[in-house]
Amino acid sequence: MTLTVPTRKPPTGDDSTPVFSVDGLWKVFGPKADTVPADPELAALDPADLRERTGCTAAVRDVTFDVRRGEVFVVMGLSGSGKSTLVRCLTRLIEPTAGTIAIDGEDVRAMNPARLRELRRHRAAMVFQHFGLLPHRTVLDNIAYGLEIQGMGRAERRERAAEFVAKVGLDGMEGRRPGQLSGGQRQRVGLARALAVDPEVLLFDEPFSALDPLIRRDMQDEVARLHDEEGRTMIFITHDLAEALKLGDRIALMRDGRVVQLGTPEEIVSSPADDYVREFVRDVPREQVVTCRTAMRPADPGESAEGPALAPDATVSDAIEAVARAGAPARVMERGRCLGVVDSERLLAVVAGTERREEAA
Repeated sequence: MTLTVPTRKPPTGDDSTPVFSVDGLWKVFGPKADTVPADPELAALDPADLRERTGCTAAVRDVTFDVRRGEVFVVMGLSGSGKSTLVRCLTRLIEPTAGTIAIDGEDVRAMNPARLRELRRHRAAMVFQHFGLLPHRTVLDNIAYGLEIQGMGRAERRERAAEFVAKVGLDGMEGRRPGQLSGGQRQRVGLARALAVDPEVLLFDEPFSALDPLIRRDMQDEVARLHDEEGRTMIFITHDLAEALKLGDRIALMRDGRVVQLGTPEEIVSSPADDYVREFVRDVPREQVVTCRTAMRPADPGESAEGPALAPDATVSDAIEAVARAGAPARVMERGRCLGVVDSERLLAVVAGTERREEAA
């Protein structure tokens, strides 16, 4: 597995109130679905036993998390893990069975139909795997469609749509129709349409899974670039571990409707919560995810300050290159202060996965 994991900037803005806050969320399909979360005995059953006993399927089971302002929050898992159901519950495209959902502190489950329409049109925009473009409309008018739904005048919405044509790299294609575009280009139109309404949160439901690998990588880079430029909060659903590690500030890994681990990419790769997660990340090159902050040791008294300087969030892969080129340990620096040192021994221990055993000893 080859990964390109960018150095992550901390989420920007006021983090005091989460953008989305989810607590004890359930979605159960089947007869008398609301009895399952309310009954501890039923809630504890595994999926097969629950179906046999009640005829119900619990797609989302007692899920709790907060999404911080300005972060890319990734929900990942295999097919059937509940991740797409979960993201649809956030805006009540699917009605939750139990639990609470809040956006900026406002109770989503208590919203009336008008308030819910406002949420979906203005505050939380979805980008789906299937683009849903209008085949008889041009690229420009497809991008402007959400603004038309909001009631914006034709000239104003077309002017705003033109800004996003350029932003997603579709210059010169404004007059084309969806049938004249490649899959990657159509997905860029879908992304621009979501961005044009200026939502507080972008919700991505496996948007790139139908694209070929090269186009998929380009679209991942595009999402990362847009996030760096705008700092917009994003919730990204994927079954692809490499995609999750590349894009996510934090990752919630789901299995059978539950979140089995929530943490940064580094935390999940370095400290898997159980055997399921351990198997999931087994083939991830640790040096491309683990950072110098984790790998460093304290600087020895009088140790030379001549070596290369690295940021704490630089990857071990970056450090290996710097140390090999300099032939000396590298200093881990933050705001002019040396936090520690990474040397060949520490870096090799990370690659081998032995650094935690050494620390424990």
